[in-house]
Amino acid sequence: MLEIAPQLSCPVVLVHGLSGFSRLLMRRRPSREYFPGIRAYLESTGNRVYMPKVSATASISTRAQQLKEYVLREVGTTPVHIIGHSLGGLDARFMISRLGMDQHVVSLTTIGTPHQGTTFADWAVLRFARYFSPLFRSAGISDEGIFDLTTEACNRFNEDTPNAPTVRYASIAGLCEKPWLAPCWKLPASIVGRAEGANDGVVSVRSATWGEQTDIWLGDHLNLVNWPNKRLRKAGEWTDRALMYGQILRRMDADRLMR
Repeated sequence: MLEIAPQLSCPVVLVHGLSGFSRLLMRRRPSREYFPGIRAYLESTGNRVYMPKVSATASISTRAQQLKEYVLREVGTTPVHIIGHSLGGLDARFMISRLGMDQHVVSLTTIGTPHQGTTFADWAVLRFARYFSPLFRSAGISDEGIFDLTTEACNRFNEDTPNAPTVRYASIAGLCEKPWLAPCWKLPASIVGRAEGANDGVVSVRSATWGEQTDIWLGDHLNLVNWPNKRLRKAGEWTDRALMYGQILRRMDADRLMR
């Protein structure tokens, strides 16, 4: 049985990934959040939760600067815990280590973040960059975030972005295989699987592993942020991720007590 999330003394910041959003609006009304149900659950246990919106496909450095500005503007100098999904985890690492925010962050938990890059980005850039890059740029939209997810780019990123010694790092990796894998994930999952092994449909378990502790959750890349897996739900094996985020906060609270 999953325990109720503790009330932390520091706020929690939820950072979205590539092409992400804080919440979608339909007819000017909130329709779906990027982390559906997670903010509401954590706030119901007394936590202060923030959900910044950064550029959808801009570079890590640009998104990290936007994240820093958001945190300082909305939270101030109060230290925060950060939970970053996918590219959002790399944004947070950059912000902490290279934008002088190490003293403002207590912990970083990355969710399905490709710390070593993803071979699906390699595949997509090799085959389609000559088509999508001109389209993005003609529309005035940056596509640098896509290139930042390649394995070569992430290798350089890791060399230039060491963990801050004062920040606690942990990670969640996703594992999604047949019969749970939806058709939309089968192509990227097969590409990543051949090169890197077990994955969540786009990011391998190996690449998502980072920090002092890595937990593995069953589900695809978006299931990790509580977008339901219909096949798991039908089989009665789907677990609401909001409660599992409570476990993340419990670990954060335990780390605080141990320091």
